[in-house]
Amino acid sequence: MLLSIIVPVLNEAATLPAFLDHLQPLRRAGHQLIVVDGGSTDESMSIAESLADRVLQCPPGRAQQMNRGAAQAAGEWLLFLHADTWLPQPAQQWLALMQASPRIWGRFNVRLSGQRRCFRLIETLMNWRSRVTGIATGDQAIFIRREHFERLAGFAEIALMEDVELSRRLRRISRPLCLKQPVRTSSRRWEEAGVLRTILLMWQLRLRFFLGANPDDLVRRYYPSRKLSQP
Repeated sequence: MLLSIIVPVLNEAATLPAFLDHLQPLRRAGHQLIVVDGGSTDESMSIAESLADRVLQCPPGRAQQMNRGAAQAAGEWLLFLHADTWLPQPAQQWLALMQASPRIWGRFNVRLSGQRRCFRLIETLMNWRSRVTGIATGDQAIFIRREHFERLAGFAEIALMEDVELSRRLRRISRPLCLKQPVRTSSRRWEEAGVLRTILLMWQLRLRFFLGANPDDLVRRYYPSRKLSQP
């Protein structure tokens, strides 16, 4: 089994060395690491060049970056990983579960990095909601058999909710494999914007998306300080 890990980045130089370092055991085991830069103005590209198998560039936009990486991937499985989300170590157990499963896609449980008690409740509800609905989000590290990813033409290149949109298409074919080993993802946004405010915002955005809202409008609400081309 060959796994291709695809990481979209944009100005991640401050945390990228440690993040990429935690993926080196997978590289040494023969798996592929692809970093796709969306036009960073810091040292992200040069950092990635010595720590990844391939470093690509394309216009900014997470869906577009992930599709670009997938097009260059060699693995039978594709794992899409945000640059603030760390995979569980060691990897042998969850790799074996992926390989043995008849499911064509899946995701990990998530654990937020913050130590506050409320984060334990939030992550429990996130994992429960995902298991019940069959919808996964990018911070749960979605993985897909490459042949099915290509058959579905990859991520829709929309400004936001590309992970939810792909999950909706995938679950028509197969329920996700829900791995209990948790990835650790940053709780920085929750801490900076406020826990309750972030929860309400995410519920509102997801509901509006399911009701047909334009992702370009949603991304302006989610990233009020960024340009539309940089989701």
